[in-house]
Amino acid sequence: SNVNNYANVTLIVQLAQRYNADAVWAGWGHASENPDLPNTLNELGIVFIGPPGGPMYALGDKIGSTIIAQSANVPTIAWNGQDLTVDYKESNCIPQELYDQANVKSSQECLEQVKKLGLPVMIKASEGGGGKGIRKV
Repeated sequence: SNVNNYANVTLIVQLAQRYNADAVWAGWGHASENPDLPNTLNELGIVFIGPPGGPMYALGDKIGSTIIAQSANVPTIAWNGQDLTVDYKESNCIPQELYDQANVKSSQECLEQVKKLGLPVMIKASEGGGGKGIRKV
């Protein structure tokens, strides 16, 4: 894991405490995209200059961000969860049961979704990065 630089949330928090920081701005990438940083700083009464952890988590997840986008009528590509919506302002989260509905959990369910969506399809893990898990079928 990336713990020896600016991605190290624990170190950032320890330094903020040691130097009595009022606020932390993490810049771009790594820790700035990790909801643990704003959540931990908030617990300690230190301001995080950036989005709160909840929206950061939801938008950093492929399923969550797509559900939020299509709920706001942003066009998305066809996918197995294309009919799912959430009132994020009301709930301030994406309920677990909505995530569960968006996940394909078996090869049989995958085949059913392929028939529904048509070929070609792309299969991708909801988390992870760099496109390493993408498979064209």
